[in-house]
Amino acid sequence: MAKVVLVCGYGPGISEAVARKFGSEGFVVALVGRTRSRVDQGAQALGDAKITAKGFQCDLGDVEAVNALVAEVRASLGPISVVHWNAYSGKAGDLTTAPPADLRDVFDVAVHGLLATLQAALPDLKKEGGALLVTGGGLSSYADAVNQVAVQWDAMGLALAKAAQHKLVGLLNKKLGPDGVYAGEVTVLSLVKGTTFDRGGATLEPAAIADKFWEMFQSRSAVYAEIS
Repeated sequence: MAKVVLVCGYGPGISEAVARKFGSEGFVVALVGRTRSRVDQGAQALGDAKITAKGFQCDLGDVEAVNALVAEVRASLGPISVVHWNAYSGKAGDLTTAPPADLRDVFDVAVHGLLATLQAALPDLKKEGGALLVTGGGLSSYADAVNQVAVQWDAMGLALAKAAQHKLVGLLNKKLGPDGVYAGEVTVLSLVKGTTFDRGGATLEPAAIADKFWEMFQSRSAVYAEIS
């Protein structure tokens, strides 16, 4: 039976490239996103490239929905070998004015949803010797210049979430390693072509990020990698 990669937060750019990379290496691809038409169109495009894929609609910030999602993917495609977490929320851009509930929504996706997905898929990941691969962001840095960028971009909530994710990956790497499950993060330090943040000046190719994820998955050594 082919291995299954669960791509969470599917859209143009990084997650599309990861889906194609792992699909080209023989994985069956489960695409997950809020919009049914987007994941279905993505699955069709992958199918046209001779990659077996299926779309699944889910609010990844909803723990109950996530648990149902993992069960559905398992029943439809088989046990999950890799979880790629690319989902995020752009709410709470200005922490001085955003309703506290908006920041909760950001963490529901970045932390709660990620953990719920991991826990639901963990029996599979342990049996498969699988992996959790997380898309990190340069906004997680504590550098003063990065803080200034987060403020200017109205991305303060996202910056907090990415910082929490960065620590979470390190903790999970140590906790899950003895069980044969790898956790790693690729921190993206430049704007990526084809993504929401691309306003025409992006320089980083999504395929380069996908290749880095594949390299980390294969080597299973470094917890963190950066790409720019």
